[in-house]
Amino acid sequence: MTPSKLSRRHFLNRSSLTAAAAVAAPAINLITSRKSFSAGDSGTIVGEGEHRYEVLHNWAKLPDQFTWQITHNVAVDKTGHLYVIHEGNHDLGDHPAIFVFDPEGNYVRSFGQQFQGGGHGLEVREENGQEFLYVTGYQMLKFFAKLTLTGEVVWQKFAPMASGVYAEGEDTKPEKVWGRDRFMPTNFAFLPDGGYYVADGYGAWYVHRYDKDGNWVAKFGGAGKEDGQFNTPHGLWIDDREGQEPSVVVADRANKRLQWFSFDGEHRKTLDGFILPANIDRRGDLLLVPDLSARVTLLDKDDKLIHLGEDPEWRKMVTADKNKMRTQPDQWVSGKFVHPHDACFDADGNIFVAEWVATGRITKLRKVS
Repeated sequence: MTPSKLSRRHFLNRSSLTAAAAVAAPAINLITSRKSFSAGDSGTIVGEGEHRYEVLHNWAKLPDQFTWQITHNVAVDKTGHLYVIHEGNHDLGDHPAIFVFDPEGNYVRSFGQQFQGGGHGLEVREENGQEFLYVTGYQMLKFFAKLTLTGEVVWQKFAPMASGVYAEGEDTKPEKVWGRDRFMPTNFAFLPDGGYYVADGYGAWYVHRYDKDGNWVAKFGGAGKEDGQFNTPHGLWIDDREGQEPSVVVADRANKRLQWFSFDGEHRKTLDGFILPANIDRRGDLLLVPDLSARVTLLDKDDKLIHLGEDPEWRKMVTADKNKMRTQPDQWVSGKFVHPHDACFDADGNIFVAEWVATGRITKLRKVS
């Protein structure tokens, strides 16, 4: 593996540092309509002040020969193409798990059958002028991989046994077995020197660091509730917002918080105020946090929170039965989220949201202010 110039998110971040607007203190979220959801609904506005977005549900158009399955993560390349990964169904081994859409939401190509049944995280990263996909697989897959943008495998890796936390055979005979001695990678973050982190969000609850050549270096975290410990470290990203020392920020999902660490894994700070934070992106002075509990959150340079789609009564409906609402799209409401699992910015400041729902859903939040 060669050193990285810019990750997908770093590419967008660098290009937008001077464009980020100041964020006002949190206020009541604006929703201009409460009509029931249907395919193609648009016109609902969420957000406040300089951060208002038109909600475009079901933005991506999938050809009839494919089916929407559980959508997990999204990433954007330099051309504005959106990559979407499904968890997929292991019994549908010939069905792609990764789909690519152009900036208008039209289907471009698909691949990644090997991720069916366990597709999870993906990022686009630029290395020496060429972009690659980094993908994680959990459930029975238990590996992470580097692909070209058209799906050719560059390499794939299994559990880092040198870390000393995994059961024998976890790197050679992966099975659908869960536990703190199992490897269930969820997401990536990329270091400026070409190295990267892999979050073991559903397994041992550690964050693993790799060098630019793909060698395991160290780990931090582990199970617990204290600062520096995790309960489902599901997502992570590099927080290099202007005016602060760069750090890695982790979405400590079941502990309902974000935690910041030095690149060597030393705990720096903790921020509460979340419900089930799932992942992180950055553009300029903004952090973007999809929250699995029916909302998307922006953090300004001072870590003040602005919630998009926030509605406590709607959240009660969504969470009343853990899985019922995610299987009933006829009950969804325009401008409301069900279970945001990942979100990312594009170069224009628009936001794409992937939701953990049975039918899959990709929503574009088109920036209007």
